[in-house]
Formats: sequence, C-alpha cells, structure tokens
Amino acid sequence: MTATPAKPLRRIGLMALFVLGAIILAILARSVTGPSDYRTPAWAIWVHLATVVPALPLGAWLLWRPRKGDPVHRIGGRIWVLLMIVTSIDSFWIRTITGGIGPIHIFSVVTIVQLPRAVWFAKSGQIDRHLKIMRGVFYGLIAAGFFAMAPGRTLWALLFGLMDGAVAPKPARMTQELSIVLSQMTQVVGDLAANAAAMRAVRARHSTVDLILYPELQLIGYPPEDLVLKPALAARAATMLAELAADTADGGPAMLVGSVEWDEGSLYNIVALLDGGKIVATRRKHELPNYGTFDEKRVFAPGPLPDIVEWRGVKLGLPICEDGWLPKVCRHLAEQGAELLISVNGSPYEIDKDERRLTQVFRGRVAETSLPVLFLNRIGGQDEIVFDGCSFVLNGDGTTAHRLTDWEPEERVTRWTKGAPNVEGGGWTCEAGAIAEWEAHPADIYSAMIVSLRDYVERNRFPGVVLGLSGGIDSAICAAIAADALGPDKVWCVMMPSRFTSQESLDDAAGCAKMIGCRLDTIPIVPAVEAFDQMLAGSFADRDVDITEENVQSRIRGVTLMALSNKFGPMLLTTGNKSEMSVGYATIYGDMAGGYNPLKDAYKMTVFAVAKWRNENVPRLSRNPVTPVMPDTIITKPPSAELRPDQKDEDSLPPYADLDRMLHMLVEEEASVDDVVARYGFDRDAVVRIERLLMLAEYKRRQAPPGVKLSTRNFGRDRRYPITHGFRTG
Repeated sequence: MTATPAKPLRRIGLMALFVLGAIILAILARSVTGPSDYRTPAWAIWVHLATVVPALPLGAWLLWRPRKGDPVHRIGGRIWVLLMIVTSIDSFWIRTITGGIGPIHIFSVVTIVQLPRAVWFAKSGQIDRHLKIMRGVFYGLIAAGFFAMAPGRTLWALLFGLMDGAVAPKPARMTQELSIVLSQMTQVVGDLAANAAAMRAVRARHSTVDLILYPELQLIGYPPEDLVLKPALAARAATMLAELAADTADGGPAMLVGSVEWDEGSLYNIVALLDGGKIVATRRKHELPNYGTFDEKRVFAPGPLPDIVEWRGVKLGLPICEDGWLPKVCRHLAEQGAELLISVNGSPYEIDKDERRLTQVFRGRVAETSLPVLFLNRIGGQDEIVFDGCSFVLNGDGTTAHRLTDWEPEERVTRWTKGAPNVEGGGWTCEAGAIAEWEAHPADIYSAMIVSLRDYVERNRFPGVVLGLSGGIDSAICAAIAADALGPDKVWCVMMPSRFTSQESLDDAAGCAKMIGCRLDTIPIVPAVEAFDQMLAGSFADRDVDITEENVQSRIRGVTLMALSNKFGPMLLTTGNKSEMSVGYATIYGDMAGGYNPLKDAYKMTVFAVAKWRNENVPRLSRNPVTPVMPDTIITKPPSAELRPDQKDEDSLPPYADLDRMLHMLVEEEASVDDVVARYGFDRDAVVRIERLLMLAEYKRRQAPPGVKLSTRNFGRDRRYPITHGFRTG
C-alpha cells in the first residue's frame, strides 16, 4: 500500500512554522550570548569545505543524469544525501561576524527537514516528488553559497540587516566585564617549541577567561642577545606565532604573546594579540633600553609610537617593558583613548627593584594617565641575570589590586568591570585580589642565587656541581646555595688541604658538609706542591718565596677540581666574592676556575649577612630544607686564604666593612677617590690604592666565569671598562 503525502498547503504551512521557529530561537540565542561568544572553529570550516565542494558537482550530475534509479544513481544519491546532512549540521558552527542568522542557517534547517522526505518519496516510488525536493535542496545550496559571498552578504544586509560586514554594520555590544590572566612564568631562550608548549598549557588551564598575558619575548626568550640575528630564529618564531594564533580559533581565550618581527630589513621586538584564529594586531617596542644589562639597540629597531588596539570593544594600550618605564608611550596611549595599559616585561632582578617598579615607576604612569596598569614580569635565570616576577595590577586611582609572588610561577586571574559605581569617569576597575609579600633582604638575594644557579646548571644539563670546600665562609655558603638549588645529592665538596691548612678549617669543612648532607672528599695537595717546588727549583733558585708559591697552590686546587669535573661531569662552582674580584684578590686559573659563581656580585659583607641569615632560616625555594648549614665558627673567624703561615685577608686589604664602602662608591656610584674620602673620611692613600687595584684587576675579571647579577653595576654586563687605560681619579 502506497502512503499518501500530506496535503500541499498543510505541508507548506508546517515547513514555514518550523523554519520561522528555528530563526526565532537563533535570534533569541544571539541576543543572550552576544557577539563575543560567536566564533567559528577551524575544524568547522574544513568540514564545511570537505562536504560542500564535492556535493556541488555530484548533485548536478545526479539531477541531470539521463539514467536514474540504476545502482550507480542510488549509490551516488546516498553519498550526496550524507554529504548534505553533514554540511547542514556543521553549518550551525559557522558564524557570521556578529553571530547573526544568515541564509546558511536557514538552508541547514530546510535541508535537514526535506532530505528525509525526499528519501521517503524515493522509497515509496514517488520519483517526481523525490526529484523536485532534491532540486530544491540543490538550488538552496547554491543560494546559500551566493549569500556567503560579498554580493550576497550585501543583499542580505539590505533586506534583513542581520549580518555584519556589508552595509551600515551595527556596532558590537560593548564588553562590560573582562577576565585577564597574568601568566608569570619562566622561559628557555631559543627553545621556541618548549616556550609555546608552556603557553598552550597555561591556556588549557584557563579556557574560560577572555585574555591571557605572557611576558616580553616569551616565544623566543629574553634576552636573546645576538641569537636573535639568526634569520632562522625569526622565521621559526613567525611560523610558531601563526600556529599559536590558529589555536585561538577554538573559541577559547585570546593571547598576548611577545615575539620578534622582520620588516624591510629591520627586526622589531613585538607583542601580538591572538584571537579568533588569527593575529588580530601587533605592536612594536618603541623605547629600546641601552644601559646596564640592556643593549637592545644593538639588535632591534625602534617601533613608532604605538596605537591603541581595540579588542572586543575595549581600547588597550600595550607598552612593552621600557615603553612603560618612561612616560612618553603611556601618555601617547592615554591621549589616543586607551582604557587599560598592559605592560609585559622582562625586568631583571636588582636589590630593591621590586618596590621601585611598583611605587616609583608604574604608580607614576597611573598618576600621569589615570589608567589602570597590568604589569607582568617573568621569573627564572638566564646566564648572568635572573628574573624575580613580582607582577602586579594597579587600578586607576593608584591602589594595588593584585601582587603576584616573587621568584615562583603564578597564573593570576584578574576580573575587571567597566563603569563600576566607585570608579570615577566610568572606566575599568579590577576586583581586589591577593597581595603577596615580597622577600626582604637578604632573603631576596639568596633566592636570586638559588634560582640563577638552578636554571644555569639544569638548562645546561650538568648532572650537578663540584667545588672546593676550604672551611671558609665563601665556599661554605656556595655549598649551601648549591644544595638549596639542586639538592644535596648533586653537590660534591672537596677539601684540598696543604701544610698551611689549620685543623679548625678541616673541622669546619667537615661540619659544613655534614650539616648540608652533601658528599665530602679529601684530596691533599701536598704531593703536588712538592712536585712543583722540585720542578721549578732550578728556575726559582735565586728568588725568595713570595706570592708565586701561594698562587701555585691555588692553581693546583683548580687543576684538581677541573680534573674531577672533566672525569665525572659536574660543573665546577667558583666561590670568589665581589670584594675580592674587585681588587684582584683571586688567582686566575686557580680559585677563579669554574663554570658559574653565585657570589660574583656579592660583596664580602653581603656574604656574611647571607650566611648568617641562611644559618637561621630555610629558604622557601630550597631543595634542602635544613638549618643550620655551617658551624658558627665559619662566620665568626677572620677570613684567610691559608696559603702561608698565619695568613689573614686583612694583612693585604682594609677591613671588609671599609673595603666594601670604598668599592660600592667606586663601582656602583662611579665616584672618585676624593668623593669616597669626603663621605667616609678614609685615608686617601688607602682609597687611591684600592682604586688602582680595581683598575688593574680588569683583565682577571674578563676571564672570570659568569655569575648572577644582584646590584645595579655587576662586573661583565653592567660595568664594561677597558683593560688597558691610564685614567685614575686619585
């Protein structure tokens, strides 16, 4: 028995009601969710293309093929119906610019309703009706394709005003709330894949927020130095930035990513705003720092004064690091109508710099512009510099809404509201969050040493460290730092006594190693010293014993430690402090040998303060949570190199308290001899001698291993003096 289809008028009426209902529901959904919730995932585009492109020629061939009903026609018809069902369902993920209803959505509803009827007519033998419906669906496919193109979008906008991008587009609904994540994180310079993976992981953990911020040059790492001049690095960065942008087609958070960009032979430091599957905007760094550790003018070209970026109805100012440290860029952005200032940074640690950033620099930008500021910094060590984090958010009235922790990674969600009743002028305000306490001195210095040493050793793939443990304070605190950074099982201490080594030093070294929990070996150097004495006896026959023989002992120890490093793989840790390195009180190729020095920028009085603090406290970053870490006698006894009988450091140098005052003025302040004498009243000849030693020791410092920057003028990156020169101030 053949079933009778519904009457035409009734069928048409039901179809019209169904389509009208679908349109009404879609419009209601559009009005509730708003434009920012409509995005087209990349997979939906590919599925649409993969079904529509073959469906057009296949449908035409089936409809106008002379022979119908044979096996070829039936198989082709089934394939075409399947393609049309898939593309119709997929069409509901295809969004217009504003998320409005378009012909493609109406076509999808009609197709899903009509195709089952066409199949039913075919099975019941009503071929004419079957072909009529199939022709209608095919023509509908063509019509939907036409309205997806520019002329069709214009016509649709003229007729219905439901689509963007054609005539008199409706303004997007203004965003009134934002959620922004500050991702305070570490990096690996040059490892773009690892950096990108870390950013993706952050994004996966915060899939419901609006925007995620990453530190300056996070994709390639900072500072890249001359590595960034490799064309291959910039090319890979461009490729990976595009891949990160494609990730945002999934409808999740936008990302603000730091990278580099070549343009007409110039290289720029940029931030890129990634959203909706593409790079929405880029801005180039305008102010290039060229002082201290920074030499960006060497590798980057300055960008123009940056324009604001309008994103989701919000006007963002994007000053990159130094752009926010000076007033010009932020003032320019405020004049352009910026509503939020987002400053991504790569700001290295210096003593007292955390509070200076907040209170002196960026609170000043807020006062000048009346705009809220999001300050984001990174963490982690990179050769001689270390980043301490200490990110924060300031509201437009200068109050602190958030302070992130120092030294550790943190992903802080900040929530923003526009036009809150308590905000003058109807601007943006950030909901108050946690205010982290930043470490005081000398805990912050100790953390800088831990983080820098840990990242240097681990990223350069050393299995651990080896160092000479003399029983003195410098080597003792270096052993403690190494154990805190790496764990005591990765610290190998070696005591290398000579005939001048006291029993007290032997006991102190053994006690220190036991407290720390690290390995301690004893390798006497007496046989090697005697061998050198015998070997050089002829050449030294007419000379008195002097500092030469002392330096031979130091170099024997250096050779011994380097032999252990070469044979077993651990990096040799150097233990000289800044006071000694300033005046050359160190033996080149002896106790200066090594791969890294955590005390390189720490004056002797700082070493005493850090050692005393560590004996009473366990650092929160420690992998060796024990205390104390050295016998008190190591801190209280007079320092000595023990290279001759009854030797004391102060036999050759002023007391360290006085020496450090002289050096701080001569090095950090670039003061003259007379300036030092005027401030402290020291003997002028003593200061003249120290300045002379400071200048003469430059050749030694040029050959010293790297070490973490703590002060405003560390040797190497900050203070770059010529070795050969004749200038003195005294």
